[in-house]
Amino acid sequence: SRVTGLPAIADDSGLEVDALDGRPGVYSARYAGEGATDADNNAKLLRELAEVAEPRLARYRAVIAYVASADDPAPLVAAGAWEGAISRTPRGEGGFGYDPLFLVGSGPLTAAELPPDDKNRVSHRAVALRELVAKLRAARV
Repeated sequence: SRVTGLPAIADDSGLEVDALDGRPGVYSARYAGEGATDADNNAKLLRELAEVAEPRLARYRAVIAYVASADDPAPLVAAGAWEGAISRTPRGEGGFGYDPLFLVGSGPLTAAELPPDDKNRVSHRAVALRELVAKLRAARV
C-alpha cells in the first residue's frame, strides 16, 4: 500500500499440528529448512509424527488483512481454520504443500484427493475470505 498508494490485502497460512505444539505453523513453507520442497516438508512432518497415535489432529489456518492505506489505523483482519488430521502416508495428486497428508475433517480423503472446487469452497482460505468479504461489506469499502 505504501508503494502503490492503493489499498492492499495480504495473507499467510500454515499447518498447525496438535502433537507438535502447533508446529510447523508460520514456518510451514520452510519447515525442513530454507529452500525445502513440499516433499521435504512432508517427509519431516511424517518423521516427527512417526510415533504419534491417531488421531493426529491438525488444522490449516489462514489470516488475511486488508488496509485502506499504508497508515490505516484499523486494518480489517479475517481468519479461517480447516480442521483435520495427518495421514501416515501421502495420497492424492491435487493441491500442494501438506495437502497429500491432510485428512479433511473426520473423513477418509486428503485435501489432495478433493476436487479443486470442493477444496476451494471449504478450505481455511475460503473461510477467511468469506469473513473478510463480510467485514468489507459491513465497512462499506
